[in-house]
Amino acid sequence: METMNSTKIKAILLILSFSFLLVDCSSEKKEEPATKVVDAEPKVKIPEISYTLGQTFPHDSTSFTEGLLFHDNELLESTGSPQGSNFKSVFGIVDTKTGKINVKAALDTSFFGEGIVVLKNKLYQVTYEDQVGFIYDAKTYRKIGQFNYTNKQGWGMTTDGKEIIMSDGTEVLTFFDSDFKPTRTLTVKEAGYAKENLNELEFINGFIYANIWLTSDVVKIDPKSGEVVGRLNFTPVSYEVKNFHPYALEMNGIAYDAANDKIYLTGKAWPKIYEVKFSH
Repeated sequence: METMNSTKIKAILLILSFSFLLVDCSSEKKEEPATKVVDAEPKVKIPEISYTLGQTFPHDSTSFTEGLLFHDNELLESTGSPQGSNFKSVFGIVDTKTGKINVKAALDTSFFGEGIVVLKNKLYQVTYEDQVGFIYDAKTYRKIGQFNYTNKQGWGMTTDGKEIIMSDGTEVLTFFDSDFKPTRTLTVKEAGYAKENLNELEFINGFIYANIWLTSDVVKIDPKSGEVVGRLNFTPVSYEVKNFHPYALEMNGIAYDAANDKIYLTGKAWPKIYEVKFSH
């Protein structure tokens, strides 16, 4: 019995000692890890490019503008033909006194005409969803060939003087050689995010300018990085147009007269073409 009682007493003392140890440990203040303060990433602000408006010229409000460019001292326009509308897919020279297009080529009604561009004495025209385009002599406007491309859609076109640059409604611009063979692609980003809905294009002094579909914005794109480095907001112009002509649609059409450093802007079914000046 004594041996048993002694053993019990030792066990009890051991338990008590352990309990005190637990209490002592739990009473110690635990040092919480320091909270790391992370500064919020500064939001990248895209510079707003200011502009002034110059002259205005009449524009045929029955033209569903898909492409606008300045070539050989003349303003050329290409148009589309949405299904069920009275619009036609043509391209030709714009008479700046009347706004009417002196049609040089008209597409079959099965095609929806999109952007045009001139490179190496050839005029190229793409179509919306048919993955086919046409080539014309840039002097006579005689059709001399056609080509295919794998982009699901064709939208706007421009050139840097060496290659053709085409948009397809996504954030990706595709570069082609004069045989319309793709050479590379450029993903356009604005403040780190993909910039989609790139539409009509114009190459001005080393930068690509793109109309953003369904908006009144034109963005300035660095052709090396794909970054949007500037923005022009033409909302006041769009409001003016729609107040004057309620049936006017979205802005689409930018052309650059490099010889006279003049920029022209219009839109689908707009009654006017605007001369615009801005730093570029």
